Amino acid sequence: MTAPAHREYAGVVSRAVAYVLDALLVTVATGGAVVVVVLVGAAVSTTAGDFAQTLVPLTLAALPAVLTLYDWCFWTLAGRTPGMALLGVRVVTVDGGRVSWLAALVRAVVLAYFPVGALWAVVDRRGQGVHDKLARTTVVRVQDVLGRNAPTASAPFWTTA
Repeated sequence: MTAPAHREYAGVVSRAVAYVLDALLVTVATGGAVVVVVLVGAAVSTTAGDFAQTLVPLTLAALPAVLTLYDWCFWTLAGRTPGMALLGVRVVTVDGGRVSWLAALVRAVVLAYFPVGALWAVVDRRGQGVHDKLARTTVVRVQDVLGRNAPTASAPFWTTA
């Protein structure tokens, strides 16, 4: 796929908000699963307190891996996560093509385990973080199904009719 003549790179704020939304979604879902497991454990065993004391730290340690899996699946299958879809942005290769499963995996692992690398997007002209540089990807604004551009900071979403 060839690169489009003009691409609007996603801003740092929209990328950060999308990341926070996705991280909250993963945390709530993982926390809910832990609560269910602890409740089931309490119903079948008298040592549920010991089980919960072991499970909660393990869950906190596993959160980056769960976030990696979440991001990798969505970026590979759809090119964006639900948080990114809400903000009208998508991950593409630097050439403008679809992200491969390997690039999505590299991007997801680096972002989950080295999130401070995303701050590089503040000074990069294409808004790429370290995870984007390593995976050779970038995040761009997309058009909706009617061909309208996604809302930007200069045009509030309620004015794009």
